[in-house]
Amino acid sequence: MKNSPVIEIDARSGFCHGVVTAIRKAEEELDRSPEPLYCLGDIVHNSDEVERLGQKGLATITHADLDRLPGARVLLRAHGEPPSTYAIAREKGIEIIDATCPVVLQLQKRIKQTFDSTTPRPQIVIYGKAGHAEVNGLVGQTNGEAIVVENIAQLDRIDFNRDIALYSQTTMSLQGLAEMVGEINRRISPGVRFEYFDTICRQVANRVEHLREFARAHDVILFVAGAKSSNGKVLYHECRDVNKRSYLVSNPSDFRPEWIEGAGTVGICGATSTPRWLMEKVRDKVASNG
Repeated sequence: MKNSPVIEIDARSGFCHGVVTAIRKAEEELDRSPEPLYCLGDIVHNSDEVERLGQKGLATITHADLDRLPGARVLLRAHGEPPSTYAIAREKGIEIIDATCPVVLQLQKRIKQTFDSTTPRPQIVIYGKAGHAEVNGLVGQTNGEAIVVENIAQLDRIDFNRDIALYSQTTMSLQGLAEMVGEINRRISPGVRFEYFDTICRQVANRVEHLREFARAHDVILFVAGAKSSNGKVLYHECRDVNKRSYLVSNPSDFRPEWIEGAGTVGICGATSTPRWLMEKVRDKVASNG
């Protein structure tokens, strides 16, 4: 009879405060009124959690749907929205339930202040993923003028003869930001002003070293994250960097029993968009195959 591995769920994995607040607001609104409640985009980058809330009555919509929903209740998720979304809501009489993460909201305000009040206006550069919901909200604070760069190769988009103000999407890596700052300092023309602002959420960033330690402590790691989670991809690769027997799963159906062959311990962890209940389901799946 083979021995079953010891399975541990990382106590520090799972939803960040911003996501917890957004989901709580959604559930409160669903309980408060029988009227339809819409969420502008997936409330969290996890299809299983989106499905769970969908069964409770939360309908996911796109920006294109706002025109057909005058007077509706619309929840803004933790990622935040550009000013244009609020303007459309006012025009259509839409009731906004704003669940923007306070960290993201503060970042939006800082970028807008730089754009509106700094003279001469610098190039506002955002270290982040183009098209990501949070980044769209940040770029919106600059009337679409901000330059988004995801890696050093994209720094060619910047004019190094003009002043630069660098901000970061809240879920990017600290190491990546440091490399970005170093490269801009190396390439910027003499006398040109360069300011950078470390706007990475520490609740996210501080998970990196903890997860690396967690991954080292187990024979096999199952990292649970949705396919759309950029934070999930970053944290999964941190695990895999120190433990090659790390596997990315979106839900229990992705699990393969051969992954844990010969393993004495299995660690289960996840992204800031991963619900605890989903990690528990993965644990139960592993236990039934141990």
